[in-house]
Amino acid sequence: MRKKLAELVAGKGITDKNVLRAIETVPRHFFMDNAFLRFAYDDKAFPIGAGQTISQPYTVAFQTQLLELKKGDKVLEIGTGSGYQCAVLCECGAKVYSIERQKLLYDKTRQLLPQMGYQPNLFYGDGYKGLPAFAPFDKIIVTCGATFIPEALVDQLKPGGRMVIPVGEADVQTMTLIIKKTDGSTVTETFGHFKFVPMLGEREWKG
Repeated sequence: MRKKLAELVAGKGITDKNVLRAIETVPRHFFMDNAFLRFAYDDKAFPIGAGQTISQPYTVAFQTQLLELKKGDKVLEIGTGSGYQCAVLCECGAKVYSIERQKLLYDKTRQLLPQMGYQPNLFYGDGYKGLPAFAPFDKIIVTCGATFIPEALVDQLKPGGRMVIPVGEADVQTMTLIIKKTDGSTVTETFGHFKFVPMLGEREWKG
């Protein structure tokens, strides 16, 4: 079933062999509620509790491919969620630092991922602020819809680094790639529309 899922996302345009191998390797059903287990390898998003979802595998693969990961890259993930995207990043050889602001999901994921053999650095906190104490990062991935590009995250990106973030005010966001040049300036590219749960602002987040 995992092999078929990898073939499906490849058919939709994912070409990075490392990303496809990760999609084929990570057991997605481990991250899903029992009610949705029979759909674990469908290319769809599903609820995981706390008003959040496990992302569509194609979306996970698309964002990961845009990062252009190299083994050993230090990656900041905003929105651990179910932990599925985090596991894919780990399978790609990244050293992952991941933030989740829903305590229920954070507590669940920090137990699940080590049991599966993954050892990311997990944090409970406000994703808009990033992790300045651990910066800079080679790559940054945001897995929730942001109404703007947080300057704190751009600041924490290494020169030459890449950040992938869905940006938009409405229910649908534009997938945005920010490349930080060696002089500190940035180049922005966009890659179509995707749908994510919203990224909570500081006033909405209760730490």
